Amino acid sequence: MSLKKHSHRTSARSLPIRLVPPEERTVSQQVVFCDFDGPIVDVSERYYQTYRQGLSAIKQHIQYESGERLTLQPLSKQRFWDMKQNRVADIEIATRSGLPEALFSGFIQHVEKLVNHPNLLQWDSVQPSAYEALKYFNQRGLRVVLVTLRHPRQVDDFLQAQRLTHLIAEVYGAEDVNAAQANRAEQKCTLLERAIAQQTAQGHHTHNSWMIGDTEADITAGKTFNISTAALSCGIRSQDYLHRLSPDRLYSSLLAAAHEVANITALQIA
Repeated sequence: MSLKKHSHRTSARSLPIRLVPPEERTVSQQVVFCDFDGPIVDVSERYYQTYRQGLSAIKQHIQYESGERLTLQPLSKQRFWDMKQNRVADIEIATRSGLPEALFSGFIQHVEKLVNHPNLLQWDSVQPSAYEALKYFNQRGLRVVLVTLRHPRQVDDFLQAQRLTHLIAEVYGAEDVNAAQANRAEQKCTLLERAIAQQTAQGHHTHNSWMIGDTEADITAGKTFNISTAALSCGIRSQDYLHRLSPDRLYSSLLAAAHEVANITALQIA
């Protein structure tokens, strides 16, 4: 899905959100493609709150339906996030919290209803060095284009609220508001393919591009289209897990990636 900035009446299927002012779009630039959740947004608290509220909801539901009192023991945030980063299955996280396996499907249904609710989206925050990283890319003349499984409206709202809009050129996002949680590599590939084609058609340079992200979907998409891949361990996958996926580079944050990616790109186009 792609949208034109602030044009809520425009078709949601053909145009990317354009975030850079018109006067700054005339010069051809080298493009850097970047994921949204993980590199720029810390979603750990939202995911943890969703997990906690999902457990609470299923507990209340069972008590209301049958009178049974479930004894649940939610994991600490650190333990929960460690398991998510190492891609432990949701069913294992739930059962380690005391949830009977037979109730897992009901729990997941609650989670899917909650995860993108506005009351939980407010838990998202900017990664500590994301602003500096985006600013650095811009200072080096690199065009940052977001390729994300989040809905573009959510991305645009967050960027505006955090005053990051001027640092992002365009946003390519998914129509399905639950796509980010599913994290399907084929969807990321489709979005990246569209982004590459449209950025090239606009006259920007994509042959020395990078795909920066924090999941297997980002790395797979970059490799599929012969783009260098930079994996970040500040998101929803651990350093050890990402290392096994063999990205071209592995960094702890977007800022660390920005410095090296900008330097490598400068050498490639020199």
